[in-house]
Amino acid sequence: MSSVRGALMVQGTTSDAGKSTLVAGLCRVLARRGTRVTPFKPQNMALNSAVSADGGEIGRAQALQAQAAGLAPHSDMNPVLLKPNSDTGAQIIIHGKARMDMDARAYDAYKPRAMAAVLESWQRLRAQYDCVLVEGAGSPAEINLRERDIANMGFAETVDCPVILVADIDRGGVFAHFLGTLECLSATERERVRGFVINRFRGDIGLLQPGVEWLEERTGKPVFGVLPYLQGLHLDAEDAIKTEQGEKVQGERLRLIVPVLPRISNHTDFDALRAHPQVDIQFIGPGMRIPGADLIVLPGSKSVQADLAWLEREGWSVEIQRHLRYGGKLIGICGGMQMLGAHLHDPCGVEGTAGSRPGLGLLDFDTTLEGQKRLQQMGGRLIASGARVAGYEIHLGISTGPALAHAAIELDDGRRDGALSADGQILVTYLHGLFDAPEACVALLAWAGLQRPLAQDYGALREASIDRLADAMMEHMNIERLLAELR
Repeated sequence: MSSVRGALMVQGTTSDAGKSTLVAGLCRVLARRGTRVTPFKPQNMALNSAVSADGGEIGRAQALQAQAAGLAPHSDMNPVLLKPNSDTGAQIIIHGKARMDMDARAYDAYKPRAMAAVLESWQRLRAQYDCVLVEGAGSPAEINLRERDIANMGFAETVDCPVILVADIDRGGVFAHFLGTLECLSATERERVRGFVINRFRGDIGLLQPGVEWLEERTGKPVFGVLPYLQGLHLDAEDAIKTEQGEKVQGERLRLIVPVLPRISNHTDFDALRAHPQVDIQFIGPGMRIPGADLIVLPGSKSVQADLAWLEREGWSVEIQRHLRYGGKLIGICGGMQMLGAHLHDPCGVEGTAGSRPGLGLLDFDTTLEGQKRLQQMGGRLIASGARVAGYEIHLGISTGPALAHAAIELDDGRRDGALSADGQILVTYLHGLFDAPEACVALLAWAGLQRPLAQDYGALREASIDRLADAMMEHMNIERLLAELR
């Protein structure tokens, strides 16, 4: 089968319409054909990030899309990443490296420089690959952001890239979404849209067909396919927290609680646990109490001091103490680890106002935030069990103190990471992806109290989900007609 050459951009009528999923599936479809295909997202805003092979930080969705294409993730796949640290500000990451913090108005003025970085990466990828599949951000119908846009039609117009629109029918109003989006575009932008994909359909496709025909007649553009609602896909979320769980087995279960912090980051750490047949995971939000559980995991955070203050205002620090008194286990990952120490120091105001504040004081170590972020893919072994663990580090803080002498993980580069409390109840680490490796997941679930934990290969589940997605696209979409739009 001949290779496909060109580029195509997937934009959505809303956030979470299915852009990331569609690009991932198309990457696998084309990779199967022998096409050298790469994903590309000019600008991403997300707190779920991944470490690329070249030591940069990119959106988690682009790392998944790279896997679908059979590639190692690279910082050129997502040249601009915005990591919100407040309602109006974000850390600006260019070509994988954190450059500065900006509020929304300052970043709007900075966009021409960001576009230059985007075009540098675009040109490099176009030179290396047969096909580039581009993912937009949010919706192109956000007319307040049209000027200096680098994420959607502003980019597509600059590089002359064809566009398809995807909408989520499960939300309702799918035809209004398509027509309303087109109405908000300029004449040249409307012409650039080659057609539509309807995502997450459940029901009798025959009952939808009159609407499909009406849309095609009204717009003069084809519907390339109607993708079914695929239950149980194990794909990394770009930003939204997934609460859907895998099928559970009868018998003993581990009760796991994850407090959802305002600036929670890298909550993909819990994807392997959501899928585990013996784990009941519950995400606890504002105004909720922490119920009885076997294990609480404090997740990462983009704004550790602010999120810790919020956690205390919610009364969760008291409930965590109660959980420990009743014999429950506690894990802190990255920012969650820093919260469990004695003090947090931010002398340079990395996360806001310079200063220090007490941590929860459950382990004797302090953390000092510094400007240089540590970005590294890393493996090692859990010291207590010897189980193999693999993941990645994304953090600013340097932690020091007596508690760290009893480390949790021996890393492959010779460093020792995290800590295990003297009573064995609390484990902390900077390593994201803690539960992904089957051996480590079994060991940690056994430590948390599960008597006979089952082994689960989450990496294999993710790979099977990508294949299942690609198979569904081949079955339910006119792939040949869609690929004919690439140029």
